[in-house]
Amino acid sequence: MEQTVEEFSHDFRQELLAGAEASSTYQLEAFMETISNELIETGFVEGFEHCHFRAQRGVRVDGFWFNDEGSLDIFVADFECRRELETLTRTDVEAIFKRAVNFVEASLMGKLAPDVTTPEYGLVRQISDRRSELRQLNFFLLSERVLSDRFQASPDGEVSGIRSTYHIWDIARLQRQRSSRGHKEPLDIDFVELFGNGISCLPANLGSDTYQSYLIVMPAPILIALYDRYSARLLEQNVRTFLQARAQVNKGIRKTILDEPHMFFAYNNGITATAQMVETRATNSGLQIVRLTDLQIVNGGQTTASLFHTQRRDKADVSEIFVQMKLSVIDSEESELVVPRISEYANTQNRVNAADFFSNHPFHVRMSEFSRRIWAPAQQGAQRETKWFYERARGQYLDAQSKLTPGEQKRFKAEYPKPQMFTKTDLAKFENVFDDHPRWVNLGSQKNFGRYAVRIGKEWEKSSDAFNELYFRRAVARGILFRATEKLVSEQPWYNGGYRANIVAYTLAMLEEVTKRRKTSVNYARIWAAQTLDDVLMDTLTIIAAAVNDDITQPPQGISNISEWCKREGCWTRLLEEASGIAALLPAEFWKSLSSSEDNQHHAKTARQNQKIEDGIEMQTRVLEVPAAKWRRILSRGALEGLFTQKEMDILKIAEQIPNKIPSEKQSSILMEILGRAKEERLLN
Repeated sequence: MEQTVEEFSHDFRQELLAGAEASSTYQLEAFMETISNELIETGFVEGFEHCHFRAQRGVRVDGFWFNDEGSLDIFVADFECRRELETLTRTDVEAIFKRAVNFVEASLMGKLAPDVTTPEYGLVRQISDRRSELRQLNFFLLSERVLSDRFQASPDGEVSGIRSTYHIWDIARLQRQRSSRGHKEPLDIDFVELFGNGISCLPANLGSDTYQSYLIVMPAPILIALYDRYSARLLEQNVRTFLQARAQVNKGIRKTILDEPHMFFAYNNGITATAQMVETRATNSGLQIVRLTDLQIVNGGQTTASLFHTQRRDKADVSEIFVQMKLSVIDSEESELVVPRISEYANTQNRVNAADFFSNHPFHVRMSEFSRRIWAPAQQGAQRETKWFYERARGQYLDAQSKLTPGEQKRFKAEYPKPQMFTKTDLAKFENVFDDHPRWVNLGSQKNFGRYAVRIGKEWEKSSDAFNELYFRRAVARGILFRATEKLVSEQPWYNGGYRANIVAYTLAMLEEVTKRRKTSVNYARIWAAQTLDDVLMDTLTIIAAAVNDDITQPPQGISNISEWCKREGCWTRLLEEASGIAALLPAEFWKSLSSSEDNQHHAKTARQNQKIEDGIEMQTRVLEVPAAKWRRILSRGALEGLFTQKEMDILKIAEQIPNKIPSEKQSSILMEILGRAKEERLLN
């Protein structure tokens, strides 16, 4: 039975109170972080920096994010920890947005002068310094109330000559998003409303029993305008992730745009896109697409971004450039399965396929399997062991509970406590920050995940055995460290409410650095066993965090925004120069508690060997699950078409005798490769 908005609001408030207490943050900060994480996960925004400022009447801001494309997101909260659900009226909306607009206008005109040590000072300076680069302001109102049914929408406008958009996320919209089980809110594009006309298209007749498909010659100015308006929401998540992990402008594409725009259509591979619904109309000049629901670019993200950036930075004339687009109409029920496949197959020319890192990539599947199987030791004083729930696809934690009875839900939450749920982006933070990449973590969740995905994808290709139970337990221990450090920083007397994410990232990176220099490491096994940090490690983190805070809050001359400084390589380089001095401040008990590199190497080698054995057994099991008759059919049809080597045919002859003969682990691995090829070649049809 679906929750009412009142019930959801009550549960959300309790979740918020528990979260604020667990991380020692103010309720407002917990509220902003919770909803901004939803927006980041669903691609509405790229990142979020907490920045609470309301020192003057009629001026307010609660967070922001600058992206690399001249867009600034400004977040403002409507939050008073109300005990009852109330209505957010048009008057309320206009007043709240007005305060955020006033903040931006005052910043642009140099009328605000906050304390130089505060996050808002850096934001004010950055808005002023980037005035010439700003092309769009996106205002987000995040409310604990429910929006009035009489309110329609806040129209786009301008603030100091800069295009502005307005977005409201009330408690009802948040509920809809969460109940969608990971499906994001679809993007609705009306070409007639936006551009005055539809887009000419040619329907591809693929037969009555298949999906709709269209071929389109897309004018570059319209494609650029769509990307300018909707940015990352236009890109299918896997494409978005990896576009962010690489340079945004392809040099070859840029050269064609500037030097041979008339040849762009001939030289470029074009774009592959999907939509859930297409509305067309017949005209004298042919069929036109007038409306698209949930348009997603699944291949061609770099082409799109390169067109946008080259026009903006080089003032290129794109009026004569056209891009070929293949559009497939996939309904919402199939999109979760089909769209990632289209994206995967369409992007095979980018050899880092592991870089596509879909939620069904073997790495994520393995981590998920570990999380459902491995019991974490009970904390001191507790009787019951628990598990850490790895959410490889968004919404899995809620989805796992959706069909349970109230009693079963209670048992589920006891086994998988909500604080012990972590996502792909969480895992990327836990790992990158300890593996010498703190700057990546400061770039925001999506960009950090993109870099993590590329890194782990390559490592998986090289040796998947390294991702074993030891890796999983270490990742959880790092997560415990990460979350404990967040809470610790919030409790420090020197903490002024800003830069917590930056301080945490560099504190943990420094912890890893000082131990690595002595050929030791944090004893992750001890953290896993205790499921918490001991006093010695907490004291150590307190010392490092204070030193990190002192360093990063004093950026070099000419850099006013500390969070921007933390995104630069120079920030970590300068901190590394302080590593020896910081190490000298740490207690002797800390150094005694560490693991030696020899012990770590021994445990890692044993874990890899165990994983290799498990992989072999799993591969044999999968081969034995395939009927011998199917192997016989693959052998006979493949032999006729000359698809297999003599060695492969000999192994297939063993498989067709199952269960009288059992293929070895190595043979089973080859058989599973053959089975995959057989499916591609349609040998089983």
